Amino acid sequence: MLFRRLFGAALLSCLSPGAWAGIPTFCERPHQVTAAEQDRVLRFAAAVKDELARSGGKVALVARAGLDLSRFDLLYSHAGIALKDNPGGPWAVRQLYYACDEARPRLFDQGMSGFVLGADTPGSGHVTLLFPSTEQGAQLERAALDKPLALALLGDQYSANAYAFGTRYQNCNQWVAELIAFAWGHLDPADPARARAQAWLRAQGYAATPVRIPSHWMVFAGQFVPLVHVNDHPLDDVYALALHISVPTTIEDFVHKASPQTRRVELCHDEHRIVVHRGWEPLGAQCEPLPGDDVIALAP
Repeated sequence: MLFRRLFGAALLSCLSPGAWAGIPTFCERPHQVTAAEQDRVLRFAAAVKDELARSGGKVALVARAGLDLSRFDLLYSHAGIALKDNPGGPWAVRQLYYACDEARPRLFDQGMSGFVLGADTPGSGHVTLLFPSTEQGAQLERAALDKPLALALLGDQYSANAYAFGTRYQNCNQWVAELIAFAWGHLDPADPARARAQAWLRAQGYAATPVRIPSHWMVFAGQFVPLVHVNDHPLDDVYALALHISVPTTIEDFVHKASPQTRRVELCHDEHRIVVHRGWEPLGAQCEPLPGDDVIALAP
């Protein structure tokens, strides 16, 4: 149970809406959203859409929070690419998700409301939006809308805690990072090898976040949890209880360095308010506004 909760946010965020009976622990949502919670989250999604429309751009890297991973110093779990001209609808999020009914990763275009509703804690929520420079935004948009490329970069096997520089497995955030590599590294889309993307990321200083595991027992227990694997990680990392995994903060840090003109907007909500923060200083899990932030009251 502890190991499942460690990687649960990344895993649950990547699952398809339909449940697969073979792995109910992962493919069934444990929380039934109430009408009040749904209304609150939809209002939060509307605030996110307002920021996207206000950006004047056509693409944004988007991430959301999932389960409580505070013991591992992680808040955000799942990233995707929001596209103004997405065939799935304006500002729908193109992302990797795990199709429970097919037991395989798929490419999924999801409306922003559904993306936000996918969080596991509707009583609170966190979303970040990254708006690259005009040139780099256009490059990312072209790569994301290049469906053959986006599909070719999907790994054959999904793992919530996939090693960031391995091709045996893949998680949601890893797919985003590898697509960024093809977009900004000007890699040939006719040769969409994931290893080439990872080599470019490494050369550019992409540093996958080392997720600290509390005990070796937890690593051992993970061998018996569906969709979680450690056999792709270097043994030194396993022994050190530090698995290098692509998470949204890894992508954010890389984008900030690779594209200094990128603008960042973070939105969060609790049961009483929505906070909109524009800047690189993180809000934190408690959703406390910083000076100059916009605060939108939610009806009790």
